[in-house]
Amino acid sequence: MNALILDGALPGDNAVPTVAHHLQQALMKAGWNAAVIALRAQKIAYCLGCFDCWTKSPGVCKIDDDGRRVTAAMLASDLVVYLTPLTFGGYSSELKKALDRSICLVSPFFTRIDGEVHHQPRYDRYPALLGVGVSAAPDDGQAAIFARLIERNALNLHAPAHGAVIIRADDSATTIEQAL
Repeated sequence: MNALILDGALPGDNAVPTVAHHLQQALMKAGWNAAVIALRAQKIAYCLGCFDCWTKSPGVCKIDDDGRRVTAAMLASDLVVYLTPLTFGGYSSELKKALDRSICLVSPFFTRIDGEVHHQPRYDRYPALLGVGVSAAPDDGQAAIFARLIERNALNLHAPAHGAVIIRADDSATTIEQAL
């Protein structure tokens, strides 16, 4: 089983990469083949919103940079972990930029899911999704927003399973492993 951890740490953030390391170790201990991509070290341009990845080159962004590699790695995984410092209950700009570029994983056509309109899947198989938010202090409001964001993204990306957990920036490796 392959897991991909998308490390959305911002420059100068040492807590999120530390959590990424502990998370990778915990996954490997549980039998996963776990890789970490530090997004801030990748060359990923912002999505142009041109929709070429939907129409002209289905599934492939026209921007030839590390965003293509990250998106391909997501699809090749059984589990994708969105690891991010919490920003008002949402994703860091580094993670959001990479996720915007993964829009090519779904079709431009629509379907109804539980009475809502969503994009149809482009592929037969999608990874499960785990959101791990790193917070400096407990905040129930941010935790609820983050859990809902992960739930909605999992629905949009046709993830077969999903979950969300909040880790404190100063949690120990043992606490991180127990939270997972």
